[in-house]
Amino acid sequence: MWAFAALRSAGPRAHYDRRRDGGERHTAALRNLFNKLLGCLYHCLQAGMLYDPEHAFASPVTMAA
Repeated sequence: MWAFAALRSAGPRAHYDRRRDGGERHTAALRNLFNKLLGCLYHCLQAGMLYDPEHAFASPVTMAA
């Protein structure tokens, strides 16, 4: 439910849409979003930081060849 509710925010929605555009089904993309959110929560708790959605869902960087 947490990942599904997070789809209302721009960053998580963009992450979910990228996964769906990459060919993943709804459940797989949602599970990946949940794993990302859980990793962010774990990092924030370990580092004593506040959650920053702009940092957590920054635009992916493309590598130049």
